Amino acid sequence: IQPHQTVVLATGWAMELPNRYFGAIFARSGLATNEGLRPANCVGIVDEDYRGMVKVALHNDSDFVRYVNIGDRIAQLILLPYKPLDFQEVEELSDTKRGMGGFGSSGKQ
Repeated sequence: IQPHQTVVLATGWAMELPNRYFGAIFARSGLATNEGLRPANCVGIVDEDYRGMVKVALHNDSDFVRYVNIGDRIAQLILLPYKPLDFQEVEELSDTKRGMGGFGSSGKQ
């Protein structure tokens, strides 16, 4: 993988996830720290209704060419449950102490 390039790598496997679960694809800490390789979107998602081969978009954050070989562990998958939600459109939201404070505002006095 060339420096600062993203490639899509096939894992060679597919799976059928249980209802109301998704697969979260995370970086392997050693690969990210030592080689500068991580999933391009930081956390990939495998939806429960996806049936194709699982692929990982791997990005090289380093300034060096990195090599990936068949059988290398390039990412890790964690199955997580989710709860379906019904959304309701409203004219305004309830007020909170934080209000519309953005990034970094929750730790301020």
